[in-house]
Amino acid sequence: MSDLEPRNFIQPCLLLLLRECPDHGYELAARLRTMHDVDGDAGGVYRALRGLERQGLVRSQWQASDVGPARRTYSITREGIASLDARAQDLAHVHEALHVFLDRYARVRRCEELNGSGVSADARRAGGRSGGNGVRAADPSRATGR
Repeated sequence: MSDLEPRNFIQPCLLLLLRECPDHGYELAARLRTMHDVDGDAGGVYRALRGLERQGLVRSQWQASDVGPARRTYSITREGIASLDARAQDLAHVHEALHVFLDRYARVRRCEELNGSGVSADARRAGGRSGGNGVRAADPSRATGR
């Protein structure tokens, strides 16, 4: 799952952009901003592109420019397409899991709001307030023997 951590999400984003069309690093960084919060870190984009190239997922070549120095153009390889397909499938599973989580969270929050408390009706029926770790808080009346 570490491939899908947010810090690694830039890699499948770059692969997708390159599958759409080959491009220069600077343009890729600009296109990436619509998909990923890169905070203007063009250096991070270039590091990710070099890493993808080392893995054989991307290739680059220098092209002369009419208006300035030669620029490196990046394109996706067959291995990159296969990797993108696999990562997209993994992301689809993560997407489903996140939706299940968020739907359940929203349902609990609605229930709490309807009941006017910070504790869902299920937690009250269970006899205590549930902590963040899922362990029910101890009943103070039992601790004193009352």
